[in-house]
Amino acid sequence: MTTPPDSTSSLVDRSAAIILIEEGKTAYGQGQVRDALLKFRAASAKDPYSWRALYWVSKCHYKMDNYGYALQYGEDALRTGGDKVDEEIYYILGLSQHRLGNLDTAIINYEKAIALLPKLRSSELRIQHNIDECNFAIEQLKTESKFTRKRVAGEINSGYDDYNIVLTSEDTVMYFVSRRSNTTGGGLNPDDQRYYEDTYRAVFDEEMKEWDEVSNELGKLNSDGFDALNYISPDGLWGILTLNTTTADVKKSTRGSDICEIKMNNKGTWNSPKAISNKSINTSFFDGAATVTADGNVMYFVSDRKGEKKSTDIYMVDRNGKKWGTAKPMPDNINTIGRETTPYITPDGQYLFFSSDGHEGMGGTDIYVTKNMGDSWSDPVNLGNGVNTVNNDTHFVYSNSRKTGYVAGLEIIGNKASIDVYEIDMSSFEFPK
Repeated sequence: MTTPPDSTSSLVDRSAAIILIEEGKTAYGQGQVRDALLKFRAASAKDPYSWRALYWVSKCHYKMDNYGYALQYGEDALRTGGDKVDEEIYYILGLSQHRLGNLDTAIINYEKAIALLPKLRSSELRIQHNIDECNFAIEQLKTESKFTRKRVAGEINSGYDDYNIVLTSEDTVMYFVSRRSNTTGGGLNPDDQRYYEDTYRAVFDEEMKEWDEVSNELGKLNSDGFDALNYISPDGLWGILTLNTTTADVKKSTRGSDICEIKMNNKGTWNSPKAISNKSINTSFFDGAATVTADGNVMYFVSDRKGEKKSTDIYMVDRNGKKWGTAKPMPDNINTIGRETTPYITPDGQYLFFSSDGHEGMGGTDIYVTKNMGDSWSDPVNLGNGVNTVNNDTHFVYSNSRKTGYVAGLEIIGNKASIDVYEIDMSSFEFPK
């Protein structure tokens, strides 16, 4: 028997749903997306006619890379609420269709969002930029790719997020970062409720042509917090690591994400990471994802220290002797108001690969390359279809000996997704002149 909509029971449920939605919005604003999703689901169960609960469930799923579910619940919200639904629903639908590769439909929803939203909000969301990305992707996908991209064979991809490749000089040992369940300390990040990052090591099996012997038992490289190895010197005795223990239960915490140096001791194990004592490198903001030239004298890294005006930028710093100099941002033809991240410098310092959502791309972050011209850097070149997709593509590295690129990208299965490591046959790749 259906309860009449104006009954006391129904009013109680609707009131409970409103409270749950407000609690969910608070959790969402604090980055606790999984907790928020539980609140919004509970609100929807209390009041199945609430478009607001469905709208926020859609936003949570998009944030968690579950684009199929984001689209499904977004459309449910629109069917339930009609013209009462927040106008940003069309932006969410556009994003979800964009990530799923439905580019024409994405453009239609983006255009509806622009027509309905205030100009300032539309500009803040960079919706026209998203439309431009869709059009660029449509043109890219018409051309035949010069590259073949496939998931790395072996035990590196786990179903959890796996990314951030670092190759040794022989290209037979690979380090990578994963957020799988056997992370050191077994801790969960209280914000996104996922396991902390650890660095893992894998060895290439020449006979099987795959990466195996995966282990995160790397001594002091891993802590109970976020650990990401970013660089190892050609001799294997020195490296750079990003460390963040601000939310971990440790005695001495970092201020944020710090760039640390690591050294191999005479026993063949790594000493504890030490944060670089340089105020232009490590700040109270995010600083990390460093890459270094083979001679160890030039480092590029990512920081969000100008977050009030921009997202993340790439910085460069020289080393003189044992001390690092003053870090400076890359020029404006590299850094944009968007997000520049995960740089990789070729060993000779000639070419810088990086990811960005601020330049012309296919969607999310694309991978670009720029050439060191001595006193300037060339305008970035998009690596195009075959390397880039309509989703986030990050952590690109290039193996000259294998003529292979490695990149982290989304593996979409059904309505969900996780980050996996891909390899790209780049035997036909030529560096831009």
